[in-house]
Parts: sequence; structure tokens; C-alpha cells
Amino acid sequence: MAHAFARDLRILAALLRGQGRAGSHAERLERFYAPQAEDYDRFRARLLQGRAELIEQLPLRDGDVFVELGGGTGQNLDFFGPRLARLGRIDVVDLCPSLLARVAQRATACPTVRAVEADATTYRPDGRVDCVYFSYALSMIPDWTAALDNAVAMLRPGGTLGIVDFFVSERLPTPGRVRHGMLTRRLWPRWFGHDGVRLDPQTPQRALTHPDLEVVRFVERRAAVPYVPALRVPYFIYVGVKTGGDTCSRPRYRCGTGAGQVNGARRALPTGR
Repeated sequence: MAHAFARDLRILAALLRGQGRAGSHAERLERFYAPQAEDYDRFRARLLQGRAELIEQLPLRDGDVFVELGGGTGQNLDFFGPRLARLGRIDVVDLCPSLLARVAQRATACPTVRAVEADATTYRPDGRVDCVYFSYALSMIPDWTAALDNAVAMLRPGGTLGIVDFFVSERLPTPGRVRHGMLTRRLWPRWFGHDGVRLDPQTPQRALTHPDLEVVRFVERRAAVPYVPALRVPYFIYVGVKTGGDTCSRPRYRCGTGAGQVNGARRALPTGR
């Protein structure tokens, strides 16, 4: 236990030093994450909540093609469990070679996994894909709107977009959305901004109102911060379907024109805090 704590201290020291501003975005990521790569998954497992829940919500058919943008070490592959072997292919895209090396290690046990060094704002697979998801990645991409639009563009009609990430609300959010107090809205952008994580209040709203997406599920919650349990950082989970296809044929989704319900979750309204 003492050894694990000492390793945590090294990561905490890196977080306190921050990401720095010199070099390109890819160079900053590599310089920041390379020393943390060995302990990246273990430390962040306690902070990055909602990932398993998001992946459970992503419909999957035999032979589907998935893309994770900003996939880091590929730890999210573990949350698929036996379903991973049913995929035709899953591309884990990231700009950081040290983290992608961990993806390559995982790929030895699952040949359908590909580690792809590329920019999430410009990467395009060969042909349309069935699902694209971001797991605590949009907030780390400087031009996150371009990354989101790129994800939607590579989806086939009826394909699924999934997002889980930190956020803070707008000062006056749209009706039905969680409203955070001034302390939350000011604390977390400064806290995470030091390490290159940008909490934009517009991120969830952009997904909720995207003209090419139909909202399936959206929840807003909080997660405890390691070693600072009194602090709870807000995060959201979003699942949407690209319009223009037969979304009623997708598994695990129930389409209808009733009270705006899809699998029991109200579209574009929070079901949790």
C-alpha cells in the first residue's frame, strides 16, 4: 500500500507542475503523460467515473466498427468485457505515443483493436462507423467542437455517439439542466485548466442540441476526488443517435412518440445529480 501511495505522489506532483505551454498539443501531451503512463489507469480509475456505465449503454452488434477518440491507454476496452470480441474493429485514437503503447499491449490479446496515433479533430477511418465515443477526452482537446463534429461526420446514419466527461454548468442553464453555484463554476475550470483540461459549459449543450443527433440518454452527476473526498467534481454522460437512419432497428433503444422516453430516460433532461 505504501508503494502505491508513493506512485500516487509522483502523479500528484506531475499534476501540480501542470502540462506546460511549450510545443504543439501532441508534444505537450507526450511530455505530460509519458512519466505517468505506467500508473495512469490505476490512479484515474478513482476519478473518472461513469465510463463503464457509458459503455454499457452503447449498442453493439456482431461485426460493428467502433472508434474511441482520445482513447489514451485503452483502459475503456476492459469495460466491454466479452462484448469486445464481437466487434469487427475498434480504433483507439490518441496523440500520445506513450499512452498508445499501452493500447498496443492490450491489442495482443484482441486483434480487432487498433492503436492509431492521430488527431481527433481530423482522423477519419475507412468508411462510416457504427459508434464513436469520448471518455474524458473532449475536455482535453483544444478544438473540442471540431472533434465532436468530426465524430458525428464519421458515424453512419443510425450510429451512436457516446460521451462521458467533466463539465460545469452555464450560469443560467436551459430548463431541466443542473445549475451549479458560482464556486463550482469557478473552481473546477481553474483546477483542471492547470493540466490542460478545459471545462467548457457549452460542451454538453452542444451535444444535446446538435442538429444531426437525437438524444437517447443524458445524466449529470458528481464524483469524489482522490485524496480530497470532500470535493465532488461534476460529470455528465450522453448517448445520442445520428439522425437519418432507421434508429428503431438499433438494439437496446426503444423508439416512440410518447412522453419523450427512450429506455426510461427523458431526452435532454437530467436523471441524476
